[in-house]
Amino acid sequence: MKFSDSKVKVIAFLVAASMFTFTGCGALNNSQSDTQQAAGADKPAATESAESQAEESSEEKTAEESSAADSSTGLPEKTNINIGYLNSTAHLLAFVASEEGYFSDEGLNVTLTQFSSAAELVNGLESDKLDIAFIGSVPSLTFQSQGHDVTIFGGAMSNGHGYVIKSEFADKDELGVQILKGRNVASVKNSVQDAELQILLKDAGIEIGEGEDKVNIVYFDSQKDAYAALLNNNIDAASVYSPYASLAKSQGYKVVYYCAHEKALENQPCCRQVAKTSALNENPNTYTAVERAFIKAYHFTQTDKDKTIADVQKYIDIDKEFIETEVYGGYSVSSPDPDKKGTLTLKDTIVELGYTEDYDIEPLYNTSIYKNALDSILAEDSDDIYKSLEEHFNDYE
Repeated sequence: MKFSDSKVKVIAFLVAASMFTFTGCGALNNSQSDTQQAAGADKPAATESAESQAEESSEEKTAEESSAADSSTGLPEKTNINIGYLNSTAHLLAFVASEEGYFSDEGLNVTLTQFSSAAELVNGLESDKLDIAFIGSVPSLTFQSQGHDVTIFGGAMSNGHGYVIKSEFADKDELGVQILKGRNVASVKNSVQDAELQILLKDAGIEIGEGEDKVNIVYFDSQKDAYAALLNNNIDAASVYSPYASLAKSQGYKVVYYCAHEKALENQPCCRQVAKTSALNENPNTYTAVERAFIKAYHFTQTDKDKTIADVQKYIDIDKEFIETEVYGGYSVSSPDPDKKGTLTLKDTIVELGYTEDYDIEPLYNTSIYKNALDSILAEDSDDIYKSLEEHFNDYE
């Protein structure tokens, strides 16, 4: 089979970004890579030191740390923090917090390490190699239901998913799930993307299976594999996750739908901040300090677009135009809010879809860390951006 130049570019991109498995918001795979990629190995500034920041601006840092120490949060119980992330723009709060010095402002020495799957991330938490991990909402909920003692205590991104289809089956974007009838669609089991597709198909009265009036879902081990399957003749459409919707469009594919534009999927929680339950209980000040840094990072993303894009590109090596589209194009929201209401709704949905058994989530959902962090920042600087976070928290807690 002869591939077009654009498809060859897709393959090249996927090979270059082989660690980009999408499973932070996607699959619960049994397969894991033998090694984890240290963020500092091939991207600058992946580790931020409180000491190095102090050398640049010691007086300013002293004043800011004093403010943090005097707040109701208290001093961090531990200052060396390891955060695991995936190769995705969805985790930009950590990138911005590191690049803009917000971690060191809180007296923290944070190391960011890139992993390749949600399974690796939860293993990192349970083996105490990680203090915090960004894990997709569906995997997080499934891990909890399986007995993993990990707690959701914040957010990273809402929405940001969709499906794309070969251009011979659609002449424009966002024609909806109806155009998937009779098609073979590549997806990943136990992923936010798959759950969203099943929700939309159910609402549209479309059955899953083979046939002209049905949608045949073909499952792959990772989102990377599902996306690459578009190069095969027997796959017509595939799930996508930030930033691959933008990449797919640049390669000539059409977007079936963006979840952010679907009424049934409004405010759909994606990646969550997850930690061991015991660690949150033992080190509340530490996690509050981290959350303060994430909240400040969110504020920065709302006030300095160009620098935010530059910060993200240091960790996610794609064109700036793709980052701009994914972060600022209206397809996702990168907020640290725990979005408990939306996540509980999602939990009920995936139980109904058969992803997992029902369980008591209350002991495994902590909103007090975020609330304490936000309250302490509001006491220092209650501008409109921070107030909007307060309003959102009150609406969705």
